[in-house]
Amino acid sequence: MSDSGGPGSGQTQPGKTQASKTQPKKPKKLIGQKLWGGLTSLVTVDDSILDKTFSLGDRPPFRPKKAGGGQGKSGDQGGQRDQGGQQSEEPDLPQKIPSDIKQALALVKKIFHLDRETGKNADCIVREFKIGLEPPVEAFLVFMEGLASTEIINLAILQPLMLLAEAKQTPSKGQAIAGFVAGNLLPGNQIEIKGDFAEAVQGILTGTTAVFIDGSNQVLLVETKGFDKRSISDPKTEAVVRGPAEGFIENFRTNAALIRRRVRTQNLITEMFKAGSLSRSDVAMMYIEGLTNPKVVAEIRRRIKSIKTDYAPDSGILEQYLEDSPSSLFPQFLATERPDRAAAYLTEGSVVVISNSSPFVLVMPVTIWGLMHSPEDYYLRWPFGTMIRLIRTAGILIALFLPAFYLAINNYHPEMLPADLLLSVAASREAVPFPGVLEVVIMETAFEIIREAGTRVPSIIGPTIGIVGGLILGQAAVEAKLVSPLLVIVTAITALGSFTIAQTNLNFSARLLRYIYLLLASVLGFFGIAVGIVFQVAYLVQLKSAGVPMLSPVAPYRFPSLDVIVRGVLWKQEKRPIFTRPLDPTREVE
Repeated sequence: MSDSGGPGSGQTQPGKTQASKTQPKKPKKLIGQKLWGGLTSLVTVDDSILDKTFSLGDRPPFRPKKAGGGQGKSGDQGGQRDQGGQQSEEPDLPQKIPSDIKQALALVKKIFHLDRETGKNADCIVREFKIGLEPPVEAFLVFMEGLASTEIINLAILQPLMLLAEAKQTPSKGQAIAGFVAGNLLPGNQIEIKGDFAEAVQGILTGTTAVFIDGSNQVLLVETKGFDKRSISDPKTEAVVRGPAEGFIENFRTNAALIRRRVRTQNLITEMFKAGSLSRSDVAMMYIEGLTNPKVVAEIRRRIKSIKTDYAPDSGILEQYLEDSPSSLFPQFLATERPDRAAAYLTEGSVVVISNSSPFVLVMPVTIWGLMHSPEDYYLRWPFGTMIRLIRTAGILIALFLPAFYLAINNYHPEMLPADLLLSVAASREAVPFPGVLEVVIMETAFEIIREAGTRVPSIIGPTIGIVGGLILGQAAVEAKLVSPLLVIVTAITALGSFTIAQTNLNFSARLLRYIYLLLASVLGFFGIAVGIVFQVAYLVQLKSAGVPMLSPVAPYRFPSLDVIVRGVLWKQEKRPIFTRPLDPTREVE
């Protein structure tokens, strides 16, 4: 089968021609049309279906749906934006920095709403001083207490300028005094000279110290970030028995360093963006140049640049703006707190997106099979890894279908049970006053409440609530004849099956789909479950992650993969995953 239609083939995909840029946008397809398209893809034998394995092409800027209004043209909301997707001009800030030191000081106090008499914005520190030149030059610096390190400011800025200048001759008016000070007096390893007031304000708000000098219409931004941060600890949601015990924290620089420690190549690229007109949160995109497909990189860059919101502090919020189908029941990105897992996906051609204040990073694109995998699978020998994956797959199936199967057999298909078991089940339900569907819904809802309570209470008593709540409520419900003993067993096994799902977002999907299958089983029995499975598979066929089908490489089918359901032998996995179309498809080094 041909791989034409993917990136690098030089062919334009259907519906993605240059002329389509000028055509009006077509309305989005209805859910029924999408499901029908997925069903027809399942039963169609046509090589052209393979073109859908990679659907990224020339498209207009990504605009997430906004409640209560249209999307508008690119750049018509939130001020004008530059090519980096950032606001090129703050509406309340002057563009140029005044060369007079008193005017600059007055502007800083006005912009940051400083009032020393009332203590307003007391954490914004302004320090006036004189640079020890001949003659002395007035200056002042501005920083945010708690975001900047006062030790670095004292030793790397104030001390060199005030005490170690050694009365050097002040440069003439023709020279840029800011450049003279940066090149001769300041020992900081990261110093930027800016002439825009908005850039100075944004630097101050991120922990940088701004130095304003009399007679200069430029400002020095000295790197002095030094706020407190959580130390590196074990991952909370992706614990493993064998493997690294490091997890991401709420600091971008640390998270990027944890990835670079594992991917030591000069081709690892980090691109920085700003998200949120108020918060201006740092967002970074990491990929490997020469390996990751440029179309994937361009698509994700386009989506990040197109985000228009005032506050996007966490990767969970960022994910909802970036994913292909925000209303989908299935996660389309992998949220991981493990640096080793993010590094592994980078080497396979995926892109990692880091939010500055989140301990989770987003990996995109991914498939449904990747969401079902656990990081520990790769640290075990292949027989054990395959066994664990099969157990996890069985757990997912149990979490989805076991309550629905119990209800379907109990209501519509009792003939499937042996006679002795059927009599035992009937005897256990004889005194239960509720119909089967209500009985199952009550037990499932009670378990979800216990699980949520155990999650939200302090960690010391959380496990106690789960154990005590499950035992006492289950036993009391059976003795009160509210539920049958067999249903308690079914609910417990279903809960254990849901705990085997490694990805948190996928766990939420299974918990919600369980109720949908319960409804279908209560109405149509096994036929309802079968209908639900067909529609779920059809929906997954058309669902994409950053333009890549979620069921790749199974649907559309490419070739048998050694790392989908089973855990393949490492030395036989010579090719990278095909669904991202990496520029270098081979893992081996000659």
